[in-house]
Amino acid sequence: MSGSLHQKLQHQHHHESSYSHSTKSSVSKKSVTTQKISHGVKTVVTTAKGQEVKLSPLPKRAKRTYLAMDTDEEIIGYVVPVFRANHTVARDLMEAHDEEVHEEGVNYVAMRNLFLRESMEPSEVRVEKKTRTVHIRESAERMELSKTMEQWSEFRKKMNPDSLTHPPEFIVKPRGQTVWEGQTIKLHCTVAGWPRPRIAWYKNNVLIDAKAHSEKYTTESNYNMHSLEIKNCDFLDTAQYHASALNVKGEASFVATVVVKRFQEVGEAGPLDPKPHGYCAEHGVTFRTSIIDKFEVASGCEGETLSLGCTVIIYPTVKKYQPEVVWYRDSVALQPSKWVHTHWSGERATLTLIHLNKEDEGMYTLRINTKSGFETYSAYVFVRDAEVEVEGAPVAPLDVHCHDANKDYVVVTWKQPAVEGSSSILGYYVDRCEVGTHHWAQCNDSPVKYARFPVTGLVEGRSYVFRVRALNREGVSRPSRVSEAVVAMDPSDRARLRAGPLAPWTGMIKFTEEDPTVGVVPGEASDVAVTEATKSYVVLGWKPPMQRGHEGVMYYIEKCIAGTDHWQRVNTGMPVKSPRFALFDLAEGKAYSFRVRCCNSAGVSEPSAPTGDITIGDKLELPSAPGTAVVTRNTATSVVVSWGASKDVKQLVGYYIECSVVGTDVWVPCNNKPVKKTRFVCHGLSTGVNYVFKVKSVNAAGYSLSSPESEAALVIPAVAIADRPSGVTLLEAARDYMVLGWTAPAHTGGADIRGYFVDYRTVKKGVTGKWHEMNHKEVTTTSYKAENLKENVFYQFQVRAMNLAGVSKPSLPSASLECKEWTITVPGVPLGLHVLEVRDTSLVVLWEPPAFNGRSPVNGYYLDIKEAAAGEMGWKAVHEKANKMKYLKVTGLKAGTSYLFRLRAQNLAGVGKPSAVLGPILAQTRPGTHEIVVDVDDDGVISMIFECSEMAAGSEFVWSKNYKAITDTSRLTVVTEKGRSRAIFNDPSLEDLGIFSCVVTNTDGISSSYTLTEEGLKRLLDISHQHKFPVIPFKTEMAMDLLEKGRVRFWTQVEKMTSACQVEYVFNDAIVTQGKKYSMNFDKSTGIIEMFMDSLEVTDEGTFTFNLVDGKAKGTTSLVLIGDEFRELQKKSEFERAEWVRKQGPHFVEYLGFTVTPECDVLLKCTIGNIKPQTEITWYKDSMEIEADDDDAKKIERNDGVLTFNIGKCVIKQEKEKAKVERKKPAEDVPPPPRPKICKKDAGIYEVVLKDERGKDKSKFNLTDAGYQTVMNELFRVIANSSSDIKVLSTEHGIMLYSFVTYYTEEQRIGWLHKDAKIASSDRVQSGVTGEQLWCKIKEPTEKDKGKYTMDIFDGKDGVKRVFDLSGQAWEEAFEEFQRLKAAAIAERNRARVVGGLPDVVTIQEGKSLNLTGNVWGDPLPEVTWIKNDRELVSDERHTLKFEHGKFASITIAAVSTIDSGKYALLVKNKYGTEAGEFTVSVYMPDDEEHKEAKKE
Repeated sequence: MSGSLHQKLQHQHHHESSYSHSTKSSVSKKSVTTQKISHGVKTVVTTAKGQEVKLSPLPKRAKRTYLAMDTDEEIIGYVVPVFRANHTVARDLMEAHDEEVHEEGVNYVAMRNLFLRESMEPSEVRVEKKTRTVHIRESAERMELSKTMEQWSEFRKKMNPDSLTHPPEFIVKPRGQTVWEGQTIKLHCTVAGWPRPRIAWYKNNVLIDAKAHSEKYTTESNYNMHSLEIKNCDFLDTAQYHASALNVKGEASFVATVVVKRFQEVGEAGPLDPKPHGYCAEHGVTFRTSIIDKFEVASGCEGETLSLGCTVIIYPTVKKYQPEVVWYRDSVALQPSKWVHTHWSGERATLTLIHLNKEDEGMYTLRINTKSGFETYSAYVFVRDAEVEVEGAPVAPLDVHCHDANKDYVVVTWKQPAVEGSSSILGYYVDRCEVGTHHWAQCNDSPVKYARFPVTGLVEGRSYVFRVRALNREGVSRPSRVSEAVVAMDPSDRARLRAGPLAPWTGMIKFTEEDPTVGVVPGEASDVAVTEATKSYVVLGWKPPMQRGHEGVMYYIEKCIAGTDHWQRVNTGMPVKSPRFALFDLAEGKAYSFRVRCCNSAGVSEPSAPTGDITIGDKLELPSAPGTAVVTRNTATSVVVSWGASKDVKQLVGYYIECSVVGTDVWVPCNNKPVKKTRFVCHGLSTGVNYVFKVKSVNAAGYSLSSPESEAALVIPAVAIADRPSGVTLLEAARDYMVLGWTAPAHTGGADIRGYFVDYRTVKKGVTGKWHEMNHKEVTTTSYKAENLKENVFYQFQVRAMNLAGVSKPSLPSASLECKEWTITVPGVPLGLHVLEVRDTSLVVLWEPPAFNGRSPVNGYYLDIKEAAAGEMGWKAVHEKANKMKYLKVTGLKAGTSYLFRLRAQNLAGVGKPSAVLGPILAQTRPGTHEIVVDVDDDGVISMIFECSEMAAGSEFVWSKNYKAITDTSRLTVVTEKGRSRAIFNDPSLEDLGIFSCVVTNTDGISSSYTLTEEGLKRLLDISHQHKFPVIPFKTEMAMDLLEKGRVRFWTQVEKMTSACQVEYVFNDAIVTQGKKYSMNFDKSTGIIEMFMDSLEVTDEGTFTFNLVDGKAKGTTSLVLIGDEFRELQKKSEFERAEWVRKQGPHFVEYLGFTVTPECDVLLKCTIGNIKPQTEITWYKDSMEIEADDDDAKKIERNDGVLTFNIGKCVIKQEKEKAKVERKKPAEDVPPPPRPKICKKDAGIYEVVLKDERGKDKSKFNLTDAGYQTVMNELFRVIANSSSDIKVLSTEHGIMLYSFVTYYTEEQRIGWLHKDAKIASSDRVQSGVTGEQLWCKIKEPTEKDKGKYTMDIFDGKDGVKRVFDLSGQAWEEAFEEFQRLKAAAIAERNRARVVGGLPDVVTIQEGKSLNLTGNVWGDPLPEVTWIKNDRELVSDERHTLKFEHGKFASITIAAVSTIDSGKYALLVKNKYGTEAGEFTVSVYMPDDEEHKEAKKE
């Protein structure tokens, strides 16, 4: 083209992640030539070979647009452009990171794509000589690139760890090396991962501590490059070196072998020579691993913390050797996280589960790996649901996971919970939360029934976590555990991100820029298909187009109802970025087809091929019900449940097992996490209880129907093979035979040992032969006579035990035993030591006699005991004297302590060797242990009862007497029913005395005993006699009550009876029956027997008896009424009858008495009953009726059947002549003094009479002599108790102590005490009463008056005391106040004052003389001053001022005039005060006075 202009643009971009100083090559420049054209710029790239490559034209600079348009130029969306930039743009992107934190995920992906794309572009490298200028420029460019890489590295650190983390990966692995001694080697590796992994180096599995051994090792870590430098290598540095990288996402390791060669041979190091760090002698050693102290099946509740642990013993012990400890859950290795913590202490492996969730339920396995193999142990962990917040609501779902994550779409799945609540689950709510925030948003408006839900509307590049809640009619469950964080991004980007950056490279890079507005319309999507279909939604999936241009592609989804040709766009608002889309709100049952259009900024593609017709509905059906559950016994608290798998089930999640106690309808889940196997061990059951089980399966669609209920299963232990016997020893030896003994297995496997099998082998010069069977038929004892042996030959023996389940493993071989005749005189060792009746503080040891007695028979045994934790010096004898029995009860044990036992036999020659040690035996009472109970039934039969709740298959009750099985049934009859055995005494007598014990076979030694003594037998026989010839027990013997009308009631109460009980009423041996004289009643519900008589007559003296018969039981109770007792009762009866007659008319319920009120009013009081309006109530005093107009009549009051007479009530007489009152002077109008509450005038006999047509009743009260004194004493008591606490009052004369009472009478004695000594009345100390104030005055108090003061008030008996301590602060304050008041009184008495003599106003005629004199008082003599109009006057010609005799002050004014008018004052003053006597002087003229009078006329 004409007018074109060629320009050369030089771009040097060196992108190096690492480089070496030894590199000699250089990178040549690349020439880029551009040709300017009128409508754009054509770019030509010239390679090193001179070839020109034409690129797409570059138009003029214009504002870039990222709007996607269709063919009609209409905006249809927004397109994210493909990232293109040079290094400057990349730096700008990094700097913008701090401003746009929410775009970190997208920016990181774009940044990483840039470097990946740069590394994959082809390049040509050529070598040429460089000038100094070129070298400096390249160095600057390398520094710039290094800075860019550091920024990129820091950028990665800031990324969201939850969304971008990935486990460590070795990009460059360490290489093994072979060096000579004395050289230094360096191992290198490059590790990728986020967060940045931590690197540790190991030598032969021993951690290398470079800081502790800096002279030997140096470690470095820079830019993911890690190295280990080993200095001055010697032969002992030959080893395997591990580089281990670890971060929160996982661990990776790699091994490099280092071989150090020697120049010459040297002597081998001795065993005591020092070993370098990391030395380990494990090579050639075979390790044996044992796991002890194992964790049992565990159970926890959601939210709790649970720890599992085992002790691991590795033999032989090699210093610093560490095995590999791995924990598994359901065969999946566990990695440390915030939920899972592991710890290895060198001896114990511990796994801690933080905040348990149902996801943590499963089979946990500990695996210990060594170079010689591995050892494992497994146990199940159950997790119970936490308490629901709403009663009847479901529990939380579990196992929330995210799948198929894309740019704006993710599928969330979960598992249904085991418990639906009180009603079926209606659906689930899915919540999401952006990582870094705490805001949870609900993803679905209506609950979804499938355990799978597509979540759309995510923001690309952001991280999310999800949780699920279940819903039923009662409410919403707690949320599940949150899912792992997931990033909304393209799957290909995620794969590249996890893979990490590619290996570094060197070379030249070319950049070309294109305007994204000039692009290519994308092609059609392919393979459009429905991946999921439910009633609620449909999920479409497709493959992106092959032709997509240089920018991203988005999609439009269209749907069409089957049978029509009308396509409707679904996502009209915004195209989707992911090749997945979920469609909601489709009509169930209708058929639809779907297709997809692709779009970018260049336009919209043609539609894809449509899918076939898809009918909306659930493709996944509910699983079918599992087969019937079959229950198998396992342990005392668990069973094994097996069932048939659900048929034709799709996407099975697992099975839930439920159990219920027979007879109830309460179903409890056995597992809270579904299991996929058709066999499960249900733990946590109650021993001896019958259960039924059922199973239901579950998939994403929901729960199946429950399987049919299993048959009822009793939870008891299953029979297992017994443990191996132990302690095979030689009991006796002869020329051709040997007697062997051994200890029975500690655990019999739930079944009795049926016998033993003995094997033997010969030993010649330390070489053992093959094992041979010695007995083909089982031996039932723990000893055996091995015959047909060869003399002087050594043999070894082993024993196996047999029970119902089979033959156990053989015991450990015995020592080599020589067959030769013994010459020992003492007995051999006792056999068959075992224990029964193990309790917290006691147990019983039993044994069999030795097989070899020695030269004389055995005549006793000695039992030794020691605690299991004690040493050999801890053995001590249980008893001092030899025990002749073959059993012994050991007491005084410590609960929870383990003990060892051994036994020695004795004969006349001495004591033999101790037996094999028995134990350790834990002194602890097993839960649910029962003791033998002695019972006497209603027929008098005496029996012993023993119960066992842990019966196994084939278990039997074996009764013994003195620990010998009972074979004679003439004395005892045994009846057994299920878990209960009853031993009945046929004819109890002294022959039955002894120890009776009962053992349950096929159990772990469940047993008990009862000692029947002579005293106990007598007590049982007495109880038996009472049961054979029973007596009806009486709760109360016969008694008598007097009732109303004088009726007599004879009664008793029976404690125990039946409805057939009959009563016979007897008087003086004659049976009496119901009639006029007697009436009877027998209430069998309460056992009360009654007989009533209307009155007692003379002929009723005698004995009254009740005879009871209840089956064969009889009872008799009697009451004797004769002599004085009868006559007294007869009088009481007659009195009660008279009282009843009296109460038929008006009568006194409470007779006339008195009371003193808190106000000290004395009231005569009585209560009357059965009163009518016509009833006359009359009061009398000294037989004189109190008339209505009497003053005393006003003291009578009646209120609700209570009559009161207020003795001290003051009655004011009405004055008949009011005129006399008016003529009284005001000074005489004074109220009379208050009347005393009671006085001698009130003494007398008071009587109240009630009378009407029905009858008459009266009551008297004698208020004279003793009666009067009694009333006064009560009054004194009320007054004394009403006294207040003593208070103190200071006056000008002294100190007064006082107290107030409600009322005071002169007859009451008051005494005052000082320091417990009575105060005598004197001029200085006086006591008295003023009104209701009781006081004690102390004039001019001194220090002697300090102390405790007591006021003693007589209360009719002892007196009431009030105490006041006048000392300390109380004295100081009172005395100070007294002095102050005294001084104030003195000052008031002696202050200067004008006593009188001066008028208020003086009127005087002009010209006359005025003379006024005022009386003055004061001590000391006051100063006198005359003042006129506030000015002091002095004596002069007009004024004459005088003060005479210290009392009279006068003023004389001669010939007054008008100027003398004014206000005058006589002012007196001394040290105690000042006072002024004021008066007014008015001077008038005669003319003025006459004029005023004329005016008035």
